[in-house]
Amino acid sequence: MYRAMRQMPAPAGRSGTVDGEAVRRADSDEARSPRDETGNTGSGLLQAALARENLQRAFARVRANKGAAGVDGLDIDQTARHLALAWPGIREQLLAGTYRPSPVRRVTIPKPDGGERELGIPTVTDRLIQQALLQVLQPILDPTFSEHSYGFRPGRRAHDAVLAAQAYVQSGRRIVVDVDLEKFFDRVNHDILMGRLQKRIGDTGVIRLLRAYLDSGIMCDGVVQRRYQGTPQGGPLSPLLANVLLDEVDKELERRGHCFVRYADDCNVYVCSPRSGERVMALLRRLYGRLRLTVNEAKSAVARVFGRKFLGYSFWVAPGGVVKRRVAAKALATFKQRVREMTRSAGGRSLPAAVERLRPYVLGWKAYFGLAQTPAVWRELDKWMRHRLRAIQLKQWKRGPTIYRALCSMGARPAVAQRIAGNSRCWWRNSGMMLHSILDIAWCDRLGLPRLSHHLNSSNRPVRTRTPGGVAGVPSC
Repeated sequence: MYRAMRQMPAPAGRSGTVDGEAVRRADSDEARSPRDETGNTGSGLLQAALARENLQRAFARVRANKGAAGVDGLDIDQTARHLALAWPGIREQLLAGTYRPSPVRRVTIPKPDGGERELGIPTVTDRLIQQALLQVLQPILDPTFSEHSYGFRPGRRAHDAVLAAQAYVQSGRRIVVDVDLEKFFDRVNHDILMGRLQKRIGDTGVIRLLRAYLDSGIMCDGVVQRRYQGTPQGGPLSPLLANVLLDEVDKELERRGHCFVRYADDCNVYVCSPRSGERVMALLRRLYGRLRLTVNEAKSAVARVFGRKFLGYSFWVAPGGVVKRRVAAKALATFKQRVREMTRSAGGRSLPAAVERLRPYVLGWKAYFGLAQTPAVWRELDKWMRHRLRAIQLKQWKRGPTIYRALCSMGARPAVAQRIAGNSRCWWRNSGMMLHSILDIAWCDRLGLPRLSHHLNSSNRPVRTRTPGGVAGVPSC
């Protein structure tokens, strides 16, 4: 990859670009259709995206993401070797507007609530180009997005969205208009999206390339299927394009003074009465209808906040009327089911190996749901996981004599070891009784099992959140 970058001429004579990023051209507010012309456009943004330093950063990011191969079957290292020779020609095609991306490879993954989610995996070369475009376009487009949008934006994350929602509920808005879009990434209208992009990006070369990626098609069972709508998840540009399309709805909600939080295609509007909620729901149906998007009626509703979930969290009222965060019941059930699957009879592995496999999942879950203000729930989950490990250990020892010898070697009194070994087949019940004193918390710590209740912030400090006016908090009803 480095040899390929060395073959690229340095971008000379450009002004207004620094470190592979470009500013918006001041002489054009709209770009012509990508089919209007061919030949080298002299595109400033496109040249900035293809600058050596920007491509090196993009390739490092693509490598760090460890994505799968696309339809060409080339992984990261194989693509790097291929680009060492092929990149000058690809770069020339990009600048001339004749580059045609490869179709994306269609894969499906199961959803937690059933059904399947469709992903489109571009080739590594196309992911590199998309990432390079993203690094140039995001600094231009992101500042124009609504303050109430939190999904896939630098410096923002799901926790910020949850905190903002909590602030609205604490202010007295106890009715939520919970809107979920039906197969959003598969239903994005290409013409509408390109129209919104042309109003924001005055660069013909970039517009032409973005259209080529939207029209690249999907490879399914060896057949390329043309695509007239949708930006399949899997490419670096899809989240940015989704925010460009949905920002129109955000701005209209802002103009009407609504309190709302949007993360990707999940939008929650907080109001004070069911009647207001119904009016907002009708408004959102109209706004999304203009974008040719459909509201998922099965998952969308106007309801009380405390019966709904948002990004895996739900809210509850503590003594004193303080609204607090907790993990939604569905997310807790999913966590337990996942732990059961990863530790079921340890999968023929030793117990330390099973814990090592489980550890990244538990740590990642803890990092995301650590915002919950329910320390008692964390302690119960810790007890449940330790109980499960003890049961697995007994099951691996199997026979009573083996259990007796193992417990005695760990310092157990012979009478206690004999009593536990006498119930050698009652693994779950046995692991919840006297075995606690032998296979204790320190034993689980030595195995490497993380503690969910360790070093978590469950304070009741008031929540502060940013608003469009830059003032902490929100107005009360």
